[in-house]
Amino acid sequence: MTDNVIKDPSAIDVKRALISVSAKDGIVEFAKKLQERGVEILSTGGTAKTLREEGVNVIDVSDHTGFPEIMEGRVKTLHPKIHGGILAKKDNDQHKQAMVDNDISSIDMLVVNLYPFVKTMHSGADFNECIENIDIGGPAMIRAAAKNHKYVTVVTDPKDYNDVLEDMDKHGGGVTYKLRRRLAFTAFSMTATYDSSIASWLGVQMNESTPRRISFSGTLKQKLRYGENPHQNAALYLVDDQIRPGAASASQVQGKELSYNNLNDTDAAFELVSEFDEPAVAIIKHANPCGVAISENIEKAYKNALLCDQVSAFGGIIAVNRTLTADLASAIIERFVEVIIAPSIEGNAIDILKKKPNIRVLTTGSMPDVTQKARLVKRIAGGLLVQDADTQLLGEDELKVVTDREPTKQEMEDLLFAFRVAKHVKSNAIIYAKNGTTVGIGAGQMSRIDSSRIAAWKAQEAAKEAGWDEPLTTGSVVASDAFFPFADGLIAAADAGVTAVIQPGGSIRDQEVIDAANERGLAMVFTGMRHFRH
Repeated sequence: MTDNVIKDPSAIDVKRALISVSAKDGIVEFAKKLQERGVEILSTGGTAKTLREEGVNVIDVSDHTGFPEIMEGRVKTLHPKIHGGILAKKDNDQHKQAMVDNDISSIDMLVVNLYPFVKTMHSGADFNECIENIDIGGPAMIRAAAKNHKYVTVVTDPKDYNDVLEDMDKHGGGVTYKLRRRLAFTAFSMTATYDSSIASWLGVQMNESTPRRISFSGTLKQKLRYGENPHQNAALYLVDDQIRPGAASASQVQGKELSYNNLNDTDAAFELVSEFDEPAVAIIKHANPCGVAISENIEKAYKNALLCDQVSAFGGIIAVNRTLTADLASAIIERFVEVIIAPSIEGNAIDILKKKPNIRVLTTGSMPDVTQKARLVKRIAGGLLVQDADTQLLGEDELKVVTDREPTKQEMEDLLFAFRVAKHVKSNAIIYAKNGTTVGIGAGQMSRIDSSRIAAWKAQEAAKEAGWDEPLTTGSVVASDAFFPFADGLIAAADAGVTAVIQPGGSIRDQEVIDAANERGLAMVFTGMRHFRH
C-alpha cells in the first residue's frame, strides 16, 4: 500500500463488501487483498465456501440478514438488509435514519458476476436447466449498486480487480467516483447483454420471427486499428447468443493484426466455402469472390480457383473447407496473400507458412452449418434492418427446365455450383462456371448486362494471362442471382460461349428470354428463388 496517500475528495471508503460470483477467476486473491485492507466480507453459497477454504474470513449473507436461503437458493440476497445497504444514499439523513430504524448496515462494494446462462445454453442443456441458470438476485444487486454508484463500487468483471485495488491504495482505502462510474457502465452493459441473450434464446424457443422488441448482445474480443478507413474507430465483438465457426471466433496462428476489412472479407470467404461438401477454395477481394472452385482435393481446387482472375487475387483472402496441407501452403506462399482461413492446419504446413510471417493465418476448428438459422442486421439512419440469413439450398429436383433442351449431367452440376456462388456475390451478380470452377465473375453492377459483359471480359483476360487461345467462358454455364429483365443479358452470355443458364425467372419478359435461349440451343432452368446480396 502507498505510504503517502493524497485522498481524492470523491473517494468512498470500502468497509464492507458483498462477494457472490459464479466465475471465480481471481476472486480468492482479490478477497484476501480486500481483507488485508480491513474490509469485512459478506458472501453466499459456493463463493463463501471457496473463500473460507482459502483462509478468508466470511460472514454468510443469511447470518447478516437473519433470513435463510430458501427455494433451492432462488431467494437469498433479495432482502431489505441487502438492497437497503446497497441503495442507501450515504449523505441523506432520511436514508441514514431508515438504516438505523431497520438495522441495515451499509454495503460499500458489490462483487458479483452471474449464473452462466450463455454457457448453459450453448452446452445443449434442456429448457428447464437453462431456466434455472437465469440469475435473478445477481442482476438485481448489480443494477442497484450501479444505480447508486455515487456511493457504492460495483465490480462485475475480474479484469477490474487490480484497478480497484490500485485505486484503494492511492486513496487510503477509498474508490474514486471516476472509477465507480466506469464500473457502473460495465455493470449495466453486462446485465443488458445478459438479458438480451435470454430474450434471444426465448425467441428461438417460441420460433418468434419478428418479435415486438429486439436486442443484440456482444462481448468485446478486440479493438481494431481502425474501420473501413483510418479515420473510423472499430472493434470486434463476439455475439453471446450463437456459436458459429468463422472469422470472428477463429484462432490466429500467425501474422499481423487483423483489420476491419480483413475480418469482413475473411467472413465472406469462409461462409462461401461452407456451401460445399466437396473440397472447396474461395479467393475473396473486397467481399466479392474473384475465384471459387471445388475439386477432388483441396490443392487442385486452389489451382483452379486461382485461374479465374489471378490479377484480382493478388493480396486476397483465401478460404478452404478442408485441412490446410503442406502442399497447399507451399503453393499459396508463392503469391501475396493477406489472410488464410481453414478449419485446421497440418503441423508442417504451419512451418511452411512461417516463411511469410505477415500472412494472417486463422483456424476455426470446424466448418459452419450453412443451413443454420441466423438474423442479419444492418443499421440505417434511425433504425435497424433485420432479416433471416439466406440459408436455403436448392437441389436438382427443385429446378424447372424451361427450354427445349435439358441440361446435361455436367451442365446441371455446374449450374448448381454457379448458383451457390451467386449467393455470395454483390448484386447484380453473373457467374460463369465450368467443371466446378468459376471462369468469370461480374459483381455489383447497376445493370445485369454490364455484369454479363464484365464477367466475360475478365474471362478473356484470364485466358490471355494463361496463354490460351479461347476465353474460359467457352463451353461454360452462367448463373444470374436474379431474373434477366431483358434478353440482352442472356444474349451477352451466349455470345461469351455458354451452353446452359440458371436464373430465378419471374420477369414479365421471361418468354422473350426463353425464346432467345432456344434460338441459340441453350439449356435453361428456373429456380424460383432470388439471391440478391446488397
